[in-house]
Amino acid sequence: MLQTPSGGAGNGAAAADTGLMSIGAVLGVLREEFPEVTISKIRFLESEGLIEPQRTPSGYRKFSVGDVERLGHVLRMQRDHYLPLKVIREHLAAMERGEAVQLPVLSRPGDGEAARETAADAPAPARIGRRQLLAAAGVGERELAEWESYGLLTQVEDGVYDAEAVTLAGLITELGRFGIEPRHLRVMKAAADREAGLVDQVVAPLRRHRNPQTRAHAEARTKELAGLAVKLHAALVQSALGVRLP
Repeated sequence: MLQTPSGGAGNGAAAADTGLMSIGAVLGVLREEFPEVTISKIRFLESEGLIEPQRTPSGYRKFSVGDVERLGHVLRMQRDHYLPLKVIREHLAAMERGEAVQLPVLSRPGDGEAARETAADAPAPARIGRRQLLAAAGVGERELAEWESYGLLTQVEDGVYDAEAVTLAGLITELGRFGIEPRHLRVMKAAADREAGLVDQVVAPLRRHRNPQTRAHAEARTKELAGLAVKLHAALVQSALGVRLP
């Protein structure tokens, strides 16, 4: 649960008379649970209509405790359930109507079993079933089958997907709003596969090492290189288009 500061006179982050918080103060509260959240992320969620902070006459955002709790709920649904914004918006609307909301449950192979884990064991990746994926993405069988036909989504086993498939489905849906069809995304998929191949080539010697600590280091190095690759890709696209994202 998020802990919001009180609106006392000594608190410079919140207005003493109203208890409202600045965006910087909100960032400090959220980072206790979501260390990677940024001001740009908060502004983006506002632009998507997921929160509506008050504005001062000079245009500064002021957030209530309810706004902060709502932000935490949105970030939790993204982190724990990999839900796209469209589905999160629908869940929030249902909650405001007092309806019971059931979020998709992500399972991990071996859940419920008394399997022993050692420090060197990597955690099992989260999985989601086909029906859960359809519900979370808000699409039908036809759309999902089309995405699969272009290699945008793949099953890890019969009727089961990696949890990241929900994020991919949400992004594909959002791009579709602008007329970008799945067939147009094949070039992005091909580029992503090439980038992944490059990263894998770098870390492959570490993964084959006999030392368990070295193999564990390969996982950390993979994440680091993947993050850099994503940032570089985004920067190259922005540079090619001559735009800067917030």
